[in-house]
Amino acid sequence: QVQLVESGGGLVQAGGSLRLSCTASGDFFRINAMAWYRQALGKERELVATISSGGSTSYACSVKGRFTIARDNTKTTVYLKMSSLKPEDTSVYYCNADVDRHWGPAVDYWGQGTQVTVSL
Repeated sequence: QVQLVESGGGLVQAGGSLRLSCTASGDFFRINAMAWYRQALGKERELVATISSGGSTSYACSVKGRFTIARDNTKTTVYLKMSSLKPEDTSVYYCNADVDRHWGPAVDYWGQGTQVTVSL
């Protein structure tokens, strides 16, 4: 089993910054791509940013230039640095990882979510 534990959410004023972290633990062979999604109240979950095992990144248009996704050297922790935050960034943010286990196909895992609230 694989667990993804997120941290770093909270309340911040518009224009401020936050950094989210997500660490994978458990019994697995390798973490492939990792990503951050978010889901605002009453809306569908949307992809925010992705990072491949090789370090290639991609971003939703709404956050490009403001958010930065990165991984640590062990490649089991992913970060999301959020700057110039806007009230519309208010959401629950979820970590996602594509995981190669010791057997069977790769499996998608999700974190429990961390609330980010941006006030005016």
